[in-house]
Amino acid sequence: MDQIYELQYALDTFYFLVCGALVMWMAAGFAMLEAGLVRSKNTSVILAKNITLFSISCVMYLVCGYAVMYGGGIFLSGIELDGAASADALTASVVAESASEGFDGGSIYADASDFFFQVVFVATAMSIISGSVAERMKLWAFFAFAVVMTGLIYPLEGSWTWNGADVFGLYNLGDLGFSDFAGSGIVHMAGASAALAGVLLLGARTGKYGPDGTVNALPGANLPLATLGTFILWMGWFGFNGGSVLKLGDAASANAVAVVFLNTNTAAAGGAIAALITSKIMFGKADLTMVLNGALAGLVAITAEPSTPTPLLATIFGAIGGVLVVLSIVFLDKIKIDDPVGAISVHGTCGLLGLLLVPLTNDGVSFSGQLIGAATIFIWVFGASFIVWTILKMVMGIRVSEEEEAQGIDISETGLEAYPEFRS
Repeated sequence: MDQIYELQYALDTFYFLVCGALVMWMAAGFAMLEAGLVRSKNTSVILAKNITLFSISCVMYLVCGYAVMYGGGIFLSGIELDGAASADALTASVVAESASEGFDGGSIYADASDFFFQVVFVATAMSIISGSVAERMKLWAFFAFAVVMTGLIYPLEGSWTWNGADVFGLYNLGDLGFSDFAGSGIVHMAGASAALAGVLLLGARTGKYGPDGTVNALPGANLPLATLGTFILWMGWFGFNGGSVLKLGDAASANAVAVVFLNTNTAAAGGAIAALITSKIMFGKADLTMVLNGALAGLVAITAEPSTPTPLLATIFGAIGGVLVVLSIVFLDKIKIDDPVGAISVHGTCGLLGLLLVPLTNDGVSFSGQLIGAATIFIWVFGASFIVWTILKMVMGIRVSEEEEAQGIDISETGLEAYPEFRS
């Protein structure tokens, strides 16, 4: 029996780590999507932001974020995995717990594997912000915000949701019937809330809105790259949602993983098709950028609960997200909130949608609990982010000069052009 427990533990942990690697690959998806949707003169900065924000997220979550969110270090029961003796001790503790309490792969992981899976979620939340503030934000102001977001703002709201801590000692979201399987609200809406705070203080790109209220298109430089980024994100989402099952080493868990993968995929497809049809009806054209965002909207919408809907319902949920994201992008432009990549609509509007869809298929979740949870996440992340952005604006400034923006911030911020042969 000991060998069976060890094998099951090894399989669960390996699955957990592979899913974490898939989520890490989403960083490449965000980088390619954003690089494709901004103008060529701002591409190097986008790429620098994405690789650096991932690195900052990893370090800050290691230094303090994980402790804030879960109240512990990165090792199980003080057992450091630094040699054969330590590994044997860990195995013995796993087998002993399995034999005495029944095997539960979700509760006995070495904290190292849990940390790895959690840290890539932190980086995902931060990646959402990058595209929304693109083409006019100072690079180092963005990095400074990333330190606070990944070290404190996100981990604190994560402790209230996935760790079950009381919200400032006032109420417990779990007791109110709140549930977010893989992070429609906890990750995606949180990232969008921080982005919205930054965009409101930052202002729109020069030339985006005319004095008469017209909305001027500022098309991205590389739509093939944006499409590639969307496919990378779509693939990475299988790790995002599938990994949140937490284990694979028994028949029930394996079946749950299969359902989550299936629903994740079909929701994305539904979102892309619905956005395509909506853009054709509204604009008379099959807008590729809307299709890309529609697929992502479907993914975000299903993330809050991919395990309980039928595949048909998952497709419908994704399609609702695909319609909603087009309407949201158009609405934000009308009220002059400039989001170059549509991230606030994709991750914020559809993140809220995902939370509100959960009670339709999960009887243990209440609409009131979802609304209170969504409000808690938004108020905390938006409010805290607005304060941090304001401090950064006062201390170092968050927007580049008009001259730098006109020239392209690649030159002023990185000294490199992504496409030196071309000029936008």
